[in-house]
Amino acid sequence: MDILLTHGYFLAEDSIELKIMRPYPPLGILYISSYLKSKNFDVEIFDSTFATKAEFFKQIKSDKPKIVGIYCNLMTKLNVLPMIKFLKEQKVTVILGGPEPAQYAKNYLDYGADFVVSGEGEQTLEELIPILQNKDFEKFPQVKGITFKDENGSFCQNEPRGQLPDLDLLPLPDRESIDIQKYVRTWRENHGFGAVSLITARGCPFHCKWCSHEVYGRTHRRRSPENVIEEIEKINSLYSPDFLWYADDVFTINRKWLFEFEEKMKEANLKFPFECISRADRMNEEIVSSLANLGCQKVWIGSESGSQKILDAMARGVKVEQVQEATLLAQEKGMQTGMFLMWGYEGEEIEDIEATIEHVKETNPDTFLTTVSYPIKGTTYFKEIEDKVFSEKNWAERTDRDLDVERRFSKEFYKFVDRRLNGEVTLHRLKKDNSKDYFQIAKAFVNSQVGKLGMNFHKIKN
Repeated sequence: MDILLTHGYFLAEDSIELKIMRPYPPLGILYISSYLKSKNFDVEIFDSTFATKAEFFKQIKSDKPKIVGIYCNLMTKLNVLPMIKFLKEQKVTVILGGPEPAQYAKNYLDYGADFVVSGEGEQTLEELIPILQNKDFEKFPQVKGITFKDENGSFCQNEPRGQLPDLDLLPLPDRESIDIQKYVRTWRENHGFGAVSLITARGCPFHCKWCSHEVYGRTHRRRSPENVIEEIEKINSLYSPDFLWYADDVFTINRKWLFEFEEKMKEANLKFPFECISRADRMNEEIVSSLANLGCQKVWIGSESGSQKILDAMARGVKVEQVQEATLLAQEKGMQTGMFLMWGYEGEEIEDIEATIEHVKETNPDTFLTTVSYPIKGTTYFKEIEDKVFSEKNWAERTDRDLDVERRFSKEFYKFVDRRLNGEVTLHRLKKDNSKDYFQIAKAFVNSQVGKLGMNFHKIKN
């Protein structure tokens, strides 16, 4: 074995994820595996999703890999750290990649990792693995896209590696190396349908200040429709899913590509139910019709706020009215709509929160998910407020989600904002439907009022 690839998402050890039960395979390491195998490397994958850390430790002791590559993001960081510690006790070379490690490379190296890969990992690992195997340590400075410590313990950050220009040249993800059917079964058992994920592009060219572009950059490199259809046909043949998740940052960026993809899918007699993410400014009647023709059942739209002031501060590049119009267009075509909302962005005040609540009531998406903004290191948002960022935990005990911001409302405050939002939106829907369910009406009214009272009680800022 030349390298073992793994990640740090352990479903059974995450109480929140166990309630959601919507696991997807780690596409990043599946792409790296297939790429390295195409270059004649011997690659194994430990898929942590349905495993435990104890099982990972046991396999490491049994297989004794020399090199282990770990995909890490802020959700999995606190699992990855003990994995690093254990691997170093076994004298294993540890390589980290993914969106989390590059911005904290020195921290991870000090913790025990040997290399941090920034950007896309396929070509970097192709170059790095033989150097490690041949012990050509003097060649480390030549490998673009890595950070490491030299023999004197000095921190070394090499120049970045360019991004892969033609995604069609990549082999399809190495799904055969893990148990995809277990993912499909989990979805069917918990949601009534089996789902498989894929991506049709890498990167996002937009400039939302809070969004990380650590791995794929501010680019948009799209696979050809024929290449994507080849993957869909293979997925259908091997796994027979009921549903697809197009995991692109923004599926509808390139309208010309979308229309061509629609035509090619029609020619191939393929139509799969799916969901995807879009931006309101990348949706009009033609695009929404194309999504519907392709089988889109749900489209997620990044609304973030109902205050234009906050959207402009985020550099979202969309108008509140565009979100409302895009949501209505999708619903008219029979699609469900999902909305992402973010509280606590810099400059947000009570009136902006109230504008967002009214916006959700007016827009009436089928689903909405909220989060309190957290400054991800490396983003424009983080740089703008860095002097206000704090945490009561040290680096090894926290993720960027644990970071808080001075002169912002407390996290308790935003819990009551959520309660008020849910209460008011539910009450608005019940009244609009002329509901006579007085229990639900009373419950929604209580949530709305408790939310308002809680907001008033907790509105002192950090």
